[in-house]
Amino acid sequence: MNYQIIGRNIEVTKAMEDSIKDKLANLEKFFIVKNVDCRVVVTNQKIGQKIEVTIPTKIAIMRAEVTNENLYNGIDEVVEKLERQLRKAKTKMSRKNKESFATVLAMDEIRELEAEDEKDVLVKTKVIDVETMDLDKAIGSMTMLGHDFYIYRDSENGHIAVVYQRKKGGYGLIEVENSN
Repeated sequence: MNYQIIGRNIEVTKAMEDSIKDKLANLEKFFIVKNVDCRVVVTNQKIGQKIEVTIPTKIAIMRAEVTNENLYNGIDEVVEKLERQLRKAKTKMSRKNKESFATVLAMDEIRELEAEDEKDVLVKTKVIDVETMDLDKAIGSMTMLGHDFYIYRDSENGHIAVVYQRKKGGYGLIEVENSN
């Protein structure tokens, strides 16, 4: 792999660079071509170090980021995330094509995949009855159902709203103004 390791608010030492390269070398088994570009950005933050790894391929851009108090544990976590992404892409490719995943990555041009792609197919349609409630009750309902989001009609203004759980913690709210 061709590594580009960048430090933001932190000086990347030789030991850090060697550890990053050593851990990311485990991903080389997914590629036939050995000159795959790999960009690593290490940022020092108040809560620890943020590690972002981007590997552009002909199929997709493999990207993962992790924030961890310990840089070396963060490197392990980001490599695990990238391995999962690569395995998932490999499985998807092997189901659709006769070529191996590594061969497709190595090709100069990739032929278009069938329109039968999973993300392009409507899998399920659901009609819901929107209940009128306040934000606290909506968050409680969402939590009780184990969902990441919940659609409801706000009792204060009568608008349709979506409350959702944010990846970094807390909740977000989307309101539709013309939903009366």
